[in-house]
Amino acid sequence: MRADVYRFGLKDPSDVSGLREAIEKGVIDPEKIVGVIGKTHGNGLVNDYTRGYLTLCLSQLIGDRLGVPAESVSKRIPFIFSGGVEGVLSPHYTVFTVDPIGAATGQEKSLAIGVAFTPELSVSDVGRQRQIEATAEAVRQAMAIAGIESPDDVHFVQVKGPAFTLIEIVAATNAGLTCATDNPGKLMGFGRAASALGVAKALGEVPASHAQEAAVLHDFSAFSSVASVSAGIEVRVNEIIVAGLSRAWSGSLTIAHRSMLDALDIGSITALATDLGLSPAPQVPATQARRIRAVFVKCEAQRDGTIRGRPHTMLNDGDIDQQRHIRGAVGAIVAAVLNDTALFVSGGAEHQGPSGGGLIAVIAEKG
Repeated sequence: MRADVYRFGLKDPSDVSGLREAIEKGVIDPEKIVGVIGKTHGNGLVNDYTRGYLTLCLSQLIGDRLGVPAESVSKRIPFIFSGGVEGVLSPHYTVFTVDPIGAATGQEKSLAIGVAFTPELSVSDVGRQRQIEATAEAVRQAMAIAGIESPDDVHFVQVKGPAFTLIEIVAATNAGLTCATDNPGKLMGFGRAASALGVAKALGEVPASHAQEAAVLHDFSAFSSVASVSAGIEVRVNEIIVAGLSRAWSGSLTIAHRSMLDALDIGSITALATDLGLSPAPQVPATQARRIRAVFVKCEAQRDGTIRGRPHTMLNDGDIDQQRHIRGAVGAIVAAVLNDTALFVSGGAEHQGPSGGGLIAVIAEKG
């Protein structure tokens, strides 16, 4: 088995020219695409339709090349998109491919990828125990598919779960269902939180007794150090991509991660760069930055309204959602250190890394 990773710029949410050209030139075999993660131009909130637009465009492109309906493509390939490219962040998408033919030496670990889907989730499942359990089971399935034997070798788990509009929430309530909240934006947070606890349960980061509905958005000492969760109205299941290391895989790529303790934790970014053989002194040189294939960051505004003892205003701003503030701030810091702006920086880090912090994972060519 051999995994590869390709990043393409995104001029607008319908721009699939990069992947189209790579397919036409024979660089990428569409049969081998197993997942796509990207950042689109939208706001990243409930009414962000750029995520679904890009999903549709890519599904049509891949479906046309394979001679199958676009609907069947999106059922087997997770298209996980997050809106919001504030500040210096660049819109882009990252394509993951898996070649089943690739002789592993059994000595050196290489990048391994596995994908899985939960059953369909209803609005009343979001933020609840069913979402936790379904996510945990899907993570286990993806690990098995990837041949990753130890949770210690899992370095990144991207999840995309469903979001619902107010009309859908009201309809469910009128039908006798109970929802975690009747606020569509807050329901996204409940879904991210429950999914993150599902990842933590699957990997043994949190005991089963703590990976419970009662902990969702309450016990922030329970978290996954590798989970990154987004939500959107364009999906009705939890889509999961697990990235880690395995000796059963070959190839030139590796992956590593670190927890970020807060939004200013440059030390974790530079430590991760050093782990990968890069030299952030203070910025990774352009010649080394070319080795970076993908960067994934989760971050959040600290819930007590302070950062390192001083107040921030992100949670009080009625004009700009706090996720947009934190993406712009943390995105600039990470981009400056890694000398790269095509970063997947996502806000809403409930139970994803330490409270008030988050995580960073980087896929790079081996040193």
